[in-house]
Amino acid sequence: MAFNQEVNQTILLVDDSPINLDLLKETLDGLGYRLLEALDGPAAIAAAREEIPDLILLDILMPGMDGFEVCQRLHEEPQTEGIPIIFLSALDELEDRVRGLEIGAVDYISKPFRLEEVVARVNTHLTINDLKKKLQKQRDELEHELQQVADAQRSLLPKDLPQIAGFKLAVSYETSLYAGGDLYDIMPLPGNRWGILVADVEGHSTQAAVLMAMSCALLRSFPGDGSDPVEVLQYLNTQLCKVSDSRMVTALYAVYDVGMRSLKLARAGHLQPLLYRPSIGVREIFCEGIFPLGLKSYAGERIPVEEIRLQSGDQLLFYTDGLIERFDCEGQMYGIERLSERLERLTTGNPEEKLQQIYADVASFVAGQPATDDQTLLLAFVE
Repeated sequence: MAFNQEVNQTILLVDDSPINLDLLKETLDGLGYRLLEALDGPAAIAAAREEIPDLILLDILMPGMDGFEVCQRLHEEPQTEGIPIIFLSALDELEDRVRGLEIGAVDYISKPFRLEEVVARVNTHLTINDLKKKLQKQRDELEHELQQVADAQRSLLPKDLPQIAGFKLAVSYETSLYAGGDLYDIMPLPGNRWGILVADVEGHSTQAAVLMAMSCALLRSFPGDGSDPVEVLQYLNTQLCKVSDSRMVTALYAVYDVGMRSLKLARAGHLQPLLYRPSIGVREIFCEGIFPLGLKSYAGERIPVEEIRLQSGDQLLFYTDGLIERFDCEGQMYGIERLSERLERLTTGNPEEKLQQIYADVASFVAGQPATDDQTLLLAFVE
């Protein structure tokens, strides 16, 4: 009888009867397996720790430490928890079988066993275990590649936030997966001004990550000085229409004038920033906006611009929708109202601390529910 198994796979045979061990060795000998043996529970645990076999055939009724305890202890240790275990036992009651499977065994063969059955089940579980190892290896390799993509993507973002007189900045950037579709950038402009972009590519796939990188490159290749939000968004829209497969990008571009303490902004489908002013509380900075970028049918549309004067003590928050669309275990959304309330009520003179406080509140709200979208917050304190 021919079997499709990996050569040199290791099987640990555990039985307090030398006769049973000899019978198992005789049955499995010549099939290409490396066979180990142990006569009691402690010896089985020691051998499993040292050799990490591919499969264990384990007797249950042994003096001292029985097979149930051996199985349980092996599955409590990280280095041995993944070893498949087949029980071989004269205990043939249903409750014994159920107990064996409940504590982690993959199969149960009753004694006296038929040799053909032992060989067939050994082959089956070794094949399954081998496939699991190969799948895990492929998964580890994929995760490594995705992490490299994520690291490369993050390298496109500003390494450090600029030091702007009277304008303290902090940012938080978190992806729901390895690579994300959110983008932020802060660029120096002529005349002591700064360009601020916050954008969000539709979806969370590899295509979204690629389009995020393209958007970053397009922004930095803008041929003008970047002081006109309309020109910047029009340029991005024109270029994205050439490369995008109808995937949308929401974007907000603002120009902050340090000397005038003014903010001029335009947006394309993106959330309006929040302004906290101690005398009036929190409000959204209204800007009419246009549809998201990358839609050919809206190319050339007039882009409205809003300009406001900022004051000392103002706090300005640019963000993407990933944070406000976090949900708790009952399906309730965090929402703009709660974010606005926290922006107003959380008091600190440091924007980084305030972002930490906001995220602590989000974590408390969602109570362990995972994020399903990327989250970017850019917070500015006007001094």
